[in-house]
Amino acid sequence: MKINCIIIEDEPLALERTQDFVRKLPFLNLLATFDNAIDALAFLKEKKVDLIFLDINLGEFSGINLLETNAVHAQVIITTAYQEYALKGFDLKVTDYLLKPFTFERFVQAVDRVQSHLPKKQFVTNRNFIFVKTENRLEKINLREIIYIEGMRDYRRIHTTNKKIMTLQTFSEFEKQIPPNIICRVHKSYMVSIEKIDSIEKDQIKIGEKHFPLSDTYKKRFYSLINSAEK
Repeated sequence: MKINCIIIEDEPLALERTQDFVRKLPFLNLLATFDNAIDALAFLKEKKVDLIFLDINLGEFSGINLLETNAVHAQVIITTAYQEYALKGFDLKVTDYLLKPFTFERFVQAVDRVQSHLPKKQFVTNRNFIFVKTENRLEKINLREIIYIEGMRDYRRIHTTNKKIMTLQTFSEFEKQIPPNIICRVHKSYMVSIEKIDSIEKDQIKIGEKHFPLSDTYKKRFYSLINSAEK
């Protein structure tokens, strides 16, 4: 499912940069952009929006003023050059606070936080990839290429059909990013691709020549997913 968003930003270069970041994430659907909060307020009273990228300094009617109205029902990521508004923003329950100039990596982290706050029925989107931080870069990984994810002390190793990737990202973070009907947690040390499972016998999952233990903690949900996939 798409996340419908708007950008409220009065600096042309900052607007262009945020638009460019939004376009890189295909599950974000940009409905409109505004250079002032008054026009955005009128739009919000007429249209349903899931996410607002909101600058603070917008002239006489600021981003904070907009947040204090009853028209904002969406999640909000503040984008500003001024750190002093952070406390006020979080008092008004914004989802994240991006300090300009922010990187694409930081932008993705903020959007992932938005996804984790969405209702579960919205969380399972048509997004077929994730970005994973490895070394000093963000690596794009197609979900259908993942075979399994393995825990190795502080690291997770992602085994795909064509490469292996090491990351500090936790299993909990993966579970927030990936629908369980695609990649499912089966053990404290493993997540596996449902579609790549060859067989299951005595709580042992076989993918190719590799066997994975199915622990009691994850057994009920796993078999529920398997049974629903068979119907």
